[in-house]
Amino acid sequence: MEYPSLPPGLLTTSQAAQACGVAPATIRDWRRRGLLHPAGGSPRRPYYRLADVTAAQAAAKPTRPGQRHSKP
Repeated sequence: MEYPSLPPGLLTTSQAAQACGVAPATIRDWRRRGLLHPAGGSPRRPYYRLADVTAAQAAAKPTRPGQRHSKP
């Protein structure tokens, strides 16, 4: 289920992933790691500010040897 309409500058998990070129699981991982915080919604259907998503993408670094880097 998608939101009927979000204010400009806010993205669902799927939209945030698409904007960064990553999987939705990566967005959820950034949230779990504290790199990204929801701007609203519910725990099961959060939404994020575009600026926060791009900042999380810039801050996300591999944490284990052999882990892949995201492509710019």
